[in-house]
Amino acid sequence: MSKRRAWVFTLGTEVVRGIVVNTNAAFLGRRLSQLGFTVEGTISLVDDKELASRFLKYILSEYEPELIVTTGGLGPTHDDITLEVVAEALSKPLVLNNEALEMLKEKLASRGYELTKERVKMAYMPEGASPIPNPVGTAPGALIRHGRTTIVCLPGVPREMEEMWAYVENIIRGSTEVFMAEGSFVSVGVPEAALAPVLKRVYEAYSSTYIKSHPRGYELSNPVVEIYVSVTSTSDTSARALVKEICGKLVEEVVKLGGSIREFRC
Repeated sequence: MSKRRAWVFTLGTEVVRGIVVNTNAAFLGRRLSQLGFTVEGTISLVDDKELASRFLKYILSEYEPELIVTTGGLGPTHDDITLEVVAEALSKPLVLNNEALEMLKEKLASRGYELTKERVKMAYMPEGASPIPNPVGTAPGALIRHGRTTIVCLPGVPREMEEMWAYVENIIRGSTEVFMAEGSFVSVGVPEAALAPVLKRVYEAYSSTYIKSHPRGYELSNPVVEIYVSVTSTSDTSARALVKEICGKLVEEVVKLGGSIREFRC
């Protein structure tokens, strides 16, 4: 099954410096994976127009992903520069989007706020962009088609981003429904290094499979390792059956190595 590739850009100096925890990247990475995308990378960058546009341009030209999602930088302040970054990377002018402006006017009028110059700034988008409605906050998102790549720009406030994501999913969802099944268990008594060749062998035997070990104890004195398995398929039943089969094979190997199993969720 061919997979669509995606990248996530989280823009904001506050994110890079650790002032704000980057929950947006985790949310998007998981949701995109569940939709059948292969998330090839997540990039966090400071509010620097030249730096961010250079990275975005590089990903577009070198990888040509089906989807790029950005979060942050859509507000009214001087450091909200994401749409400028996208326009620069695409060599498009930043223009006043009338549909986005109407969204802003309606939202502000309903709350009794004035349409200031700073607020109008949020309606400037790369030429050809389609605004994404924001049911929670003020700043609209933006969707831009560029060759084979769809670029989706969302706010950095997690509640706003997550609410708008439901709208975005309906646009980016592929024609073929994709299912992701997951399973996990905990291996006790076998060091991760001893499990490594087993995991590699099973991983190589199955396609559309992701297997990952997560140490939860001490490698030598108290080896406790969580094993995570996920399978992507066009059939929910097939995906679940394959997760169960892979977990079963891994459990057999762990027991052969002298380990025990707990927290089996496959």
